[in-house]
Amino acid sequence: MLTEKIPDVVPPVAAEKPPVLVVDDEFGPRESISFTLSGEFAVDTAERVREALAKIKAKQYAAVVMDIRMPEMDGIQGVTELRKIDPLVSVIMLTGYGTLLTAQQAMVAGANQYLRKPPDIAELIDAVRKQAEATRLRRIEAKATADAVAMNSALQQEMQQHAPQVWQGRASVELVHDLNNPLTVVIGYAALVADEANNLAQRDPALGKKLIEYARVVEKAAEYCRHLSENWRNASRQITQFERVDLIAVAREVRTVIFFGNAAIEFAGLGEAWIKGSKFELMRVFQNLFKNSLEAGTTRLIVAATRRGDQIELSMADNGAGMDADRVKRALHGGFTSKASGTGLGLSICRHLAGTHGATFALESEPGKGTTVRLTFPAAPAG
Repeated sequence: MLTEKIPDVVPPVAAEKPPVLVVDDEFGPRESISFTLSGEFAVDTAERVREALAKIKAKQYAAVVMDIRMPEMDGIQGVTELRKIDPLVSVIMLTGYGTLLTAQQAMVAGANQYLRKPPDIAELIDAVRKQAEATRLRRIEAKATADAVAMNSALQQEMQQHAPQVWQGRASVELVHDLNNPLTVVIGYAALVADEANNLAQRDPALGKKLIEYARVVEKAAEYCRHLSENWRNASRQITQFERVDLIAVAREVRTVIFFGNAAIEFAGLGEAWIKGSKFELMRVFQNLFKNSLEAGTTRLIVAATRRGDQIELSMADNGAGMDADRVKRALHGGFTSKASGTGLGLSICRHLAGTHGATFALESEPGKGTTVRLTFPAAPAG
């Protein structure tokens, strides 16, 4: 006789509560805040700053709620010491002495938010919820950045060990160099998508829209990586697919996908600038030039296109640190970098790819006055 086995029903796994540390020397307020937050957070408590610091050394928290006035070491001193242990965790300071000066001291010391004591329950929960989310995003970004730095470090060691290798080795290094930024984006956004998916059923349905936006960015970044890899695979066959491409649209996509819509990158001049070229090779150019500019301390990078007869001139002017004539010459030659984790390949890649598009490449820079890159492309015939 056959017996059908009824499958076990596996209960859903509850989402883990974000850990929060409450620091207050007064028992009543400390337990009251702990109880208020315990429905949504996993709450630990400490009655002295030194006890709190020991707990922060042993465990990562999503947020710390700390009273300012405490014996032995006050909250302002506490947050200063806390930042040496965990610079990413959000800190909410509480005080019954709500003077502007105290608030300013707390924020200067490294607090993220300031509430009067006793706090309104709804205001407290909302503040901890928002600051815990901010901590989560900072930790994801920090991990992605650390992974990128480690990749660059390994890349530099590889270059030093195999400097005499033939051009294929250099091409491989260039590929890894260009994959670095989009892969960082994939890592960061993929983590966000996974976290949001786990929480979506228990949170506001409007977050579904945010989840879709993250997924689209991941998809675009992954597609970029795939095309870079495909270009490398076909390099020996010298296969390059050129079509009508809008330079401005490509630059805007790089700002959105690779640089998280960085507001420092602005656009001026023509709304469209059509040339014949490869979208993904042009993305490599903009990726490297934007990255170089932002890492030089730029707070404003203006991308402007103008039409001059049958040519399109694209300028990228920033207000970064700039370079003297000797550094400009060395940078254009290739292999020179002033960054600890740099490879010195960025401008070489840009010049090479500009040349494959029939474009000229010019670099103007002056210390303290920023840098301007000018690319002049043959304009595409009207399509």
